[in-house]
Amino acid sequence: MQLKNLSRAAIAALFALTLVACGKQADTTAEKAAAEVKEKVAAEAKAVEALAREKEAQEIGIDAYIYAYPLVTMEMTRRVMTNVAAAEGTRAPMGHWVRMRSYPDASFRDVTAPNADTLYTTTWIDVAKEPWIVSIPDMKGRYFLLPMLDGWTNVFQVPGKRTTGSGAQQYAITGPGWSGTLPPGVTEYKAPTNLVWILGRIYCTGTKEDYKAVHALQDQMAIVPLSAYGKPYTPPQGTVDAGVDMKTAVREQVNAMDAASYFALFAQLMKANPPAAEDAPMIDKLAKIGVVPGQDFDAAKLDPAVAKGLAAAPKPAQDKIMSWMKEGILAGDLKLEDGWLFTTKTGLYGTAYRQRALITAIGLGANRPQDAVYPTSEGPDVLKSYSGANKYVMHFEKGHLPPVNGFWSLTMYDENYFFVDNPLNRYTVSQRNKLKANPDGSVDLYIQNESPGKDKEQNWLPAPKDKFILMMRLYWPKDEKPSILDSSWKVPRVNEAN
Repeated sequence: MQLKNLSRAAIAALFALTLVACGKQADTTAEKAAAEVKEKVAAEAKAVEALAREKEAQEIGIDAYIYAYPLVTMEMTRRVMTNVAAAEGTRAPMGHWVRMRSYPDASFRDVTAPNADTLYTTTWIDVAKEPWIVSIPDMKGRYFLLPMLDGWTNVFQVPGKRTTGSGAQQYAITGPGWSGTLPPGVTEYKAPTNLVWILGRIYCTGTKEDYKAVHALQDQMAIVPLSAYGKPYTPPQGTVDAGVDMKTAVREQVNAMDAASYFALFAQLMKANPPAAEDAPMIDKLAKIGVVPGQDFDAAKLDPAVAKGLAAAPKPAQDKIMSWMKEGILAGDLKLEDGWLFTTKTGLYGTAYRQRALITAIGLGANRPQDAVYPTSEGPDVLKSYSGANKYVMHFEKGHLPPVNGFWSLTMYDENYFFVDNPLNRYTVSQRNKLKANPDGSVDLYIQNESPGKDKEQNWLPAPKDKFILMMRLYWPKDEKPSILDSSWKVPRVNEAN
């Protein structure tokens, strides 16, 4: 049809129809564009919301990781230390004593920062089924302590010379849900968790005669389940699990775990090792990432954003634990005085979760401060490290040797916290060395690689030729002033000799 053959009315009608069609097409295009914009805005909002959930999950995950670190580390330590058929060296099956018979020498590499002051008598037990009874012989005045750690590393009881005296004594360690009757003369110690680590220490001078005396005491120490009390009892042989890594350090094993494995193990452990009542605010936070006491944890069931946030939590959490080494000084939980780093906040932690995690990482099994304080020094100040190329003197004014009711020692370690080989086979100096005083009554300790001379060797702590670390141990520090517990006594600075 040619346009020129149409009437004016037809042309007008066709034009009107064309306008309507164009309008509809424009409306459709606008609606489509609006829908696309709306969809894009919704997608962006959803992405922002997911990112917020991811960030929140990571932040909660970091706090949760730090909170869980002691319980997870205790379990991984237990697996390694009990994964043997019978007692051997520093390891023994559950319910068997590890009885360390002598102090290690410079070839010992099983545990960092070993001590040459006390012989360990330790065991791991599970009190879920029934209580275990510990019998301690008459220690005849000898210094000892038997701290009992729960699964969260809290020292919930510590029988020993300071607290219960040195006479014969018996204790029943009962689980958090146990109730029943105990034999006469047995004192109940209720454990907050089913997992318990008994980390006993008995003072020994290291001489042949004293080794013999302490061995006799170790052999008289007994631990039996309640059902076997008063009967002949031989602990069953241990079962060796080939899947347990016996070579990699526990801290490295824990640090290598991904978030899903870490929190799955943590949730499993909480079934037998419940959190404390004061942990309620943390437990509320844990629920937001799917970790609930008494229930299994499955990362696959989490919102993808939450799972992603959790997956990114372990490394920053580990960094946050170790950074407490510096931040804790500013907070007052750690002290750095004259080159000596130490803390009097160990053994009982409450809600100080970073403090608890740091002590777990660098000093698992730490005592309450009333039992021991461990000042450690890597150099005379934060800018310098000790070196065997130099000679050092640690000077104690008259009457100002470490104030303790138990005993004290100064131990030499190489830069990796192991004993240092030396011609005297001496790894510590302490009050048992019969230190030689100066004419004015003061005492100098000589810390160097070569002998300071025969007349000073009583006070000599041999050092390696290169870097070294010093650690003091103050067992049962005095409460009254001067005391390290309230900083009214301070560890002397170690100075380079003139």
